[in-house]
Amino acid sequence: MNKYCNKFFGGYNEKLSTSQFLQVSVMLFGLFFGAGNLIFPPLLGNQAGSFTFISLLAFCVTAVIFPVMGAIVVGKTEGLTNLSNRVSPLFSVVFTTAIYLSIGPGLGIPRAGSVPFEMAIAPYIPQGFNINLARFLYTLVFFSVALFVCLKPNKLVKRVGKYLTPALLIMIVFMFLKVITMDKNIGSPVGEYKNAPLVKGFLEGYNTMDAVAALNFGFVIAQSIKRFGVKDKNEVTNYTIKAGLVAGSVLFLVYAMLASIGMIGSSKLVGVENGAVILTYAVKNVFGNFGIVLLAAIFTLACLTTCIGLITSGGEYFESLFNQKLSYRKWVLVWTLFSFLMANFGLNKLLEFSVPLLTIIYPVALVLILMGISHNFVNYSKESYLFTASLSVLIPLVEVLNNSFGIKLWFVTNLVESLPLYKEGLSWLLPSLFVLVITTVVFKFLYTFKENEKIKERY
Repeated sequence: MNKYCNKFFGGYNEKLSTSQFLQVSVMLFGLFFGAGNLIFPPLLGNQAGSFTFISLLAFCVTAVIFPVMGAIVVGKTEGLTNLSNRVSPLFSVVFTTAIYLSIGPGLGIPRAGSVPFEMAIAPYIPQGFNINLARFLYTLVFFSVALFVCLKPNKLVKRVGKYLTPALLIMIVFMFLKVITMDKNIGSPVGEYKNAPLVKGFLEGYNTMDAVAALNFGFVIAQSIKRFGVKDKNEVTNYTIKAGLVAGSVLFLVYAMLASIGMIGSSKLVGVENGAVILTYAVKNVFGNFGIVLLAAIFTLACLTTCIGLITSGGEYFESLFNQKLSYRKWVLVWTLFSFLMANFGLNKLLEFSVPLLTIIYPVALVLILMGISHNFVNYSKESYLFTASLSVLIPLVEVLNNSFGIKLWFVTNLVESLPLYKEGLSWLLPSLFVLVITTVVFKFLYTFKENEKIKERY
């Protein structure tokens, strides 16, 4: 770290300049904002109709607030490994590795290369042209650019925060300002948005998986701040918090714009199941054929910035995990090549394994974020981390074994199915909160009692 700071920045800086801080903040937004973030809000607006605003607020709890808190917590604890080590050393290695593999080369990175092609390019490939060849060429260029950016992490902020993400934001705002002039045809809420808009919105934000991604990106942001020469740990933490708040605010504004695009034509586009269809309809109406080019560029940039963040964070983690036996550059090459091959030949197979894994680790990620962000106020015991984290893993594990693989664990499966919010996919929530409260109270009482006994023995 000293080498980078001295070589590229001429020593240490006590503060970030305004330009540097904004680049870091915008980069964090870009790392979060991928294809799913582009697709879900328009679909929310289309299905929620007149209930869009209230549904969007619930959506932003899991799609903005938790991801921002996750980035802050990981930046503050100097890495996901340190945060998860509060549960146990074994849990730290298993959980952290599972996070980096599933959200990285196991799903996130290959999907980042494949989704923009499927959503914005493939529908417009001329008949007779080999679509597999088109995908191969597209992903070859996509991952080549990602590799070029990732190989030099000291230039990550400049390339992502100064150039790629601002270009993405400009195009999204441009699209919104034109689409919002369309005739307003706002429909009534449909499906679950009609009866439970808050719950449905909350779960849709949960599906973005950004809270898990935040556990990767928080460390990237902290490292980027250090590369600007900020030496003091408290200053790094403060800048991480501020960058998270700025990135979260931008995320909310972009989600509001995208949800509005879906809402204003919701009475015309009924029964649509894909946000890309909604965006395509909107841009073609206001831009004509140029709209397709614009949308393809937006999808590509959105996925590219996320892909870069995932490759970078994964490379740094595995370099550290294996004690630099394989360098960061070599890990980046391995992950990029593997993801390129999977994006072309094995994405469906990856989904079969990665999606259930993400379903298991996502709840415990939320639990660790919640405990991490409030740790300084409550000072949770080791036991509170262990019992709460274990329960938030075991309940989703029982669900996945039953729903995905048809494996029932006798009375345990029946017990999980009887829990509140099981049908909503949140059966882990209330039991985990209950265990967190109980263990916190009980072990604080026990520790206080032991301390009092020690004091009595002295006197």
